Amino acid sequence: MPTSVRRRSLLAASSAHAVHDGLTDLIYVLLPIWQTQFAISYAMIGLLRASYSGVMAGFQLLASRLARRWGRERMLIGGTALAGAAYLIAGQAGGLTVLLLALMLGGLGASTQHPLASSLVTDAYEPGGGVKEALSTYNFAGDIGKTLIPGAVGLLLVAVSWQTSVTLIGVLGLAAALLLWWLIPAPAELPAHAQHAAKATRGKGSASGLRALLATGTLDSTVRMGFLTFLPFLLKSKGAGTAGIGIALSLLFVGGAFGKLLCGYLGARIGMMKTVWVTESATSLCIVAAVFLPLTAVMGMLPLLGLALNGTSSVLYGAVPELAAQGKREQAFALFYTGTIGAGALSPVLFGRVGDVMGVPVALLSLAAILLLTLPLSWRVQKAL
Repeated sequence: MPTSVRRRSLLAASSAHAVHDGLTDLIYVLLPIWQTQFAISYAMIGLLRASYSGVMAGFQLLASRLARRWGRERMLIGGTALAGAAYLIAGQAGGLTVLLLALMLGGLGASTQHPLASSLVTDAYEPGGGVKEALSTYNFAGDIGKTLIPGAVGLLLVAVSWQTSVTLIGVLGLAAALLLWWLIPAPAELPAHAQHAAKATRGKGSASGLRALLATGTLDSTVRMGFLTFLPFLLKSKGAGTAGIGIALSLLFVGGAFGKLLCGYLGARIGMMKTVWVTESATSLCIVAAVFLPLTAVMGMLPLLGLALNGTSSVLYGAVPELAAQGKREQAFALFYTGTIGAGALSPVLFGRVGDVMGVPVALLSLAAILLLTLPLSWRVQKAL
């Protein structure tokens, strides 16, 4: 495949990932504001978060199937535009009902990104090699979006209302859809072997290994989404304001961005299992430390925590093509993202209830303990690889 087409495919997928992940994680900055404005419980906070990520998870397999009928490019561009439009609606919401519907609409648009953009990268790079490295770059871009968009809105909230900030982000989503329309290579530009690269995957097709990988990713996502939901409230209890929470999330996601890039390359060299053991153990210890340390120390630790918290997923994504059955790569990606994001959607609801009953510190310590279950599961995945 021509180098220019491969680069355009990677740039398009990375741009989509940055914008969608930024839109998704912006919700964490807005949750404390919505809690104050609408006087809602932690369980309802979890429901608001789950309304976006739950719909996103639930429709990924359908998005993968529809892409075969309508085209991957159309689905990805349309989904990005829909996510932007959802934020425009959320910016006009005067009550929980409209806000909830807007978040669900945003999740529907976001459901196209992960399975379609990741398979776009894999199909472009498999014929010439470098799939794992390209996927690491793609995942790195997602965390760049998580860093820039929530951080920018956190600072913007000092000067304007949350409604204005959210409306501006909706405009950004629509602009991103136009960018993708220009960037994504047309099917005619792809050689025949690249258009059907998913049918020629060199993966071993281990069903048991894929199940273990899915379980590992599910637990990792459960802890990550649960922690991110509670982090603003933990910081608020330690004295952080709205701008401070936005900056804290940016610090966390800066570390996460480099974690995904670093761990993707590290996993290709020392193996998936060793990398997962290091990152998950470090994440568990850092979550425990965050509960007990003062605000200044927590802020200083957040980049390291972000590196470990988000780095694991890059290694897990890279194993999907190797474990997918022949001709089933896009479905394997969709299944993996459905499981992991679905778990991430349920986690805030479940642990939000724990937070209501037992407090935020107990909920966070429970997440740290659950994360250690990924260690034996990653050993099973390594056997399949």
